[in-house]
Amino acid sequence: MDRNCFDEEHEMFRDSVRSFMTKEVRPYSEKWHEQGIVDREAFLKAGEQGLLLMWADERYGGAGISDFRFEQILIEENSHYGDAGFFMTLHSRLVGPYIGDLGTEEQKQRWLPKCVSGESILAVAITEPGAGSDVAGIRTRADDKGDHFLLNGSKTFISNGINADLVVVVARTNPNSRHGLSLFVVERGMEGFDRGKNLKKMGMKSQDTAELFFNNVKVPKENLLGDVNRGFYHLMHFLAEERLLGACGYIANAEAAFNLTLDYVNERKAFGKAIADFQNTRFKMADMRTGIDVGYAFIDRCVQAHDNATLSADDAAKAKLWTSELEARVTDECVQLHGGNGYMDEYPISRMYTNARVSRIYAGSSEILREIIARSIGMDPRKKKAKSQADAA
Repeated sequence: MDRNCFDEEHEMFRDSVRSFMTKEVRPYSEKWHEQGIVDREAFLKAGEQGLLLMWADERYGGAGISDFRFEQILIEENSHYGDAGFFMTLHSRLVGPYIGDLGTEEQKQRWLPKCVSGESILAVAITEPGAGSDVAGIRTRADDKGDHFLLNGSKTFISNGINADLVVVVARTNPNSRHGLSLFVVERGMEGFDRGKNLKKMGMKSQDTAELFFNNVKVPKENLLGDVNRGFYHLMHFLAEERLLGACGYIANAEAAFNLTLDYVNERKAFGKAIADFQNTRFKMADMRTGIDVGYAFIDRCVQAHDNATLSADDAAKAKLWTSELEARVTDECVQLHGGNGYMDEYPISRMYTNARVSRIYAGSSEILREIIARSIGMDPRKKKAKSQADAA
């Protein structure tokens, strides 16, 4: 099905992004996979092309583009022609807006220009050894010491954790409230801020993922983002876009796997004929193409809603749930259709399969998303319990 959500300007941008990915990202993919980290130079090259923090105002070096479709195109082209571990979108649209939306003018002037150029790489540190989806369970603390906050704690599974120059850290500032959290920008080189090793993962081998440690880090008051004790609500504000960003990537990954497999089954032969000529193959491919097309229709509609500031939390949850589950099904079927070759690391489909496994975990696990969606349709056990207690009284 043709997608009618893009105009000529978008398609011109897609061509330029495809060229960038083909020349500046894909040729280095194997190197990054082996070394376990994307070269910092890749962010600088993306910055030179104007691909980072495109939404940032021109006075900070950005293009002032608020249209989410440009980021959607960037995500799609990276899935097809770039490298899954090149987390430019995390830098630009997941972390950058914390500074753009919550930062003071002084903070924006201080940090955004180098983020736009790629000189400063961004990360966000939320997850802890004992707190993943349950953000309210965060134990890292920031104690107010008058002219600074004293930060203590640790974070884990932090994407861009090794490369990051600026890390938005979520810490507890009110020990008496589960939601008493605040956001701080911790900068490379601050005393007491240390990084653990680059964690080894099942997939996303080129993406640097690290543990971060904070031992009496003196964070200046000027590095507080937003309001004290409002961090939980700040995080919730950005969740819908985070899940939409993920959804755009997951469905693009599924399509990339599908296209790769379509070429493979048409070329590979078994029992004297192309694998594509077997009915089982045709049916599997038909099912996958249908799922992808249906998914794109919903995602494109969600992008439109997001650009109109009407995307709801439950629709974002549906988008993330559907596409991450679809990516899992498609990559699994594609490995099967590749046969033994699909199990070999030298074949791209093998890496696509292992990369896809984390999609159902981060940015809200599938189980958490189902809870959100169920509550949105009136299936909230907490409200039922409260009603029963009220009726009993």
